[in-house]
Amino acid sequence: MESLGEHVSITCILKNNNAKKMFTYMKKLSILCSVLLILSAPLFGTTNMPEQKSNGEGAKGHAFIHGGGGISNAQRLRFVELAGGAGVANILVVPFASDTPEETGASAVLSWRSRGATADYVAFKEGEADLPENLAKLDGVTGIWVPGGSQTLVMDMLHGTEFLERIREIHRNGGVVGGSSAGAAIASEIMITGRAANGTTSISNHSTIREGAVHFVEGFGIIDFAIIDQHFAQRQRHNRLINLVIEHNLPGIGIDEDTAIIFENGSRTFEVMGTRSVLVFEPRFTTPPQTDDRKNLSADNIEVRIFLSGDRHTLE
Repeated sequence: MESLGEHVSITCILKNNNAKKMFTYMKKLSILCSVLLILSAPLFGTTNMPEQKSNGEGAKGHAFIHGGGGISNAQRLRFVELAGGAGVANILVVPFASDTPEETGASAVLSWRSRGATADYVAFKEGEADLPENLAKLDGVTGIWVPGGSQTLVMDMLHGTEFLERIREIHRNGGVVGGSSAGAAIASEIMITGRAANGTTSISNHSTIREGAVHFVEGFGIIDFAIIDQHFAQRQRHNRLINLVIEHNLPGIGIDEDTAIIFENGSRTFEVMGTRSVLVFEPRFTTPPQTDDRKNLSADNIEVRIFLSGDRHTLE
């Protein structure tokens, strides 16, 4: 978890007609403020918060993040368009979230080819990502697509590899990276694994908002300025996303099934496309979050917005 001390801001407004007294007072206040900042930093301690790499903000590329369920023809055509358009788009399918990656990859390839794109998929074993023949699959690629399944399986395969760095490079250089369900969750730098901190997947484990309750690892980091969740309303995932919003002081985006958000040109502005809703939770804390003796979290001033197809929103 990111240290809350990095987000503490103290503003002091003083009125004193005596300049000498003012100077002495400010020196004492400066020391006091420094002590307060040091003490506030370990409020919640630290966890396996991924190192910020700024893969998302400032990149030239696009992110197409689909919440799971059905992907419409219009949504698929939009992805092809972002990858360069029919006749130009070159899409590589990364199907490792699936229990049957070769079957899933082959099916996705047919879908993209039927819409005018060149398409292929990768299939290799853990530890083989950086073999020359697998890295060569990324040459000339303008779009990366990650189908659904378990996002943890993808990161088990790609974490720390040159293959993943090449995917990030494609995004930075103007390509599109996208996916559905697991392929949406993996876009975040803070990637929700689907497990609770105790290792189980039961919804009841997120019946309260508690410090350290939600398990996460490092994802692709295409979006490093927000936390993504998917199948949102359909699987009642509000608590786990709010949990991480509070703990990391980052916006959370919950995407319903059959619905996508699209970030273009590396911006913080997304457009909604689909038949259901997107919920955004943006922290506007006036005081640091607190915990009680049971580690339940409290926080004030989290703004909630609901968006529908065609809406656009810029994250601050």
